[in-house]
Amino acid sequence: MRVPRILTVILAGGAGGRLGSLTDHRAKPAIPVAGSYNLIDISLSNLHNSGFGDVWIVEQYKPQSLNDQLVSGRPWDLDRTQGGLRVLPPFQGGDGEGFAQGNADALYRQVDYIREFDPDLVLVLSADHLYRLDYRDVVEAHQENGAALTLVTTKINNNPGDHGVVEVTNGLVTGFEYKPRNPKTDLVAAEIFLYDTDVLLNALETLVQRDGQLEDYGDQLIPYLVEQEKVVEYRLPGYWRDMGTPRSYHQAHLDLIEGNGLDFDDPQWPILSASPRRLPAYVGPNGVATDSLLSPGARVEGSVRRSVLSAGAVVEAGAEVDSCVLLDGVVVRSGARIANLIVDSTTVIGGGRKLDGAELDPENGVAVVGRDSKADAPSS
Repeated sequence: MRVPRILTVILAGGAGGRLGSLTDHRAKPAIPVAGSYNLIDISLSNLHNSGFGDVWIVEQYKPQSLNDQLVSGRPWDLDRTQGGLRVLPPFQGGDGEGFAQGNADALYRQVDYIREFDPDLVLVLSADHLYRLDYRDVVEAHQENGAALTLVTTKINNNPGDHGVVEVTNGLVTGFEYKPRNPKTDLVAAEIFLYDTDVLLNALETLVQRDGQLEDYGDQLIPYLVEQEKVVEYRLPGYWRDMGTPRSYHQAHLDLIEGNGLDFDDPQWPILSASPRRLPAYVGPNGVATDSLLSPGARVEGSVRRSVLSAGAVVEAGAEVDSCVLLDGVVVRSGARIANLIVDSTTVIGGGRKLDGAELDPENGVAVVGRDSKADAPSS
């Protein structure tokens, strides 16, 4: 079987508004995860480990925060003379200019570039999820099935209606609804799509002519292809989690602590990153850290339980941290007691503060505390 020429396009432009202050000053793919990584590291590491070397990243919202993490693709061996990493920000002047109205529109704005590159297949990824996948297996299944589109799927227990819901018969996708109120199945799109290039480009052009514009992939593109072409599923083996809400982001970190999450420490499938080098984490003579992950540069003088501390996070003597995710540079002052929180980078939790995400947001059981939350103010 001939090895196809594959172009990967990572759609990294969404604002991620549901994550609150975590995306006030950074793009969602630049959000820290697992203490020492960023979300963009997941898809780029999967690509590196799969041997895929032509990668385009389509940016839009706060691109500088993402560019700081990409460092020309060096950690993933994408800093090449031929091929490698290509970053595509919004622009003015010519076809495709301006800001996209959704991920399908963002893809359509790259049509001329894709046509010029002339790949056989286009792999389209989101940068919002935790999972491990050898994309070569998807390509093999796509070719064996003679598919126009292979849609990677996974089953989830909670809120399938927050995603694209898929109906499948004998491996063939027979139905697709985007964020339906009453989902028919618990099988959802993992936002990993492998297209035949001609099928993708023709569909985008047809839909723009038909509807005048494109928005998200689930509104027009995928339903159109399910109706018109052969679309098959590839069932994702193993762990998958959408990182688009505070609750799912927090739970993903608890999964790591409990040993049920994504394996970041497999030498056969490394998660690569441009994270800065720091000294090892330090636990002071009276510090206690149980059932927790401590990143390089973290310092614990107080009590930490069932939490993840990112690089440079500090828990002072007399402070208590329970079931929290502290991003880089967070300081929890002496006497503070916090639980069920995601604390944004460089936030200072003032001495004597008592904050519990289960009380701040009872519906989700977790809350985000940001730089402007007045968390450094003393308790009343």
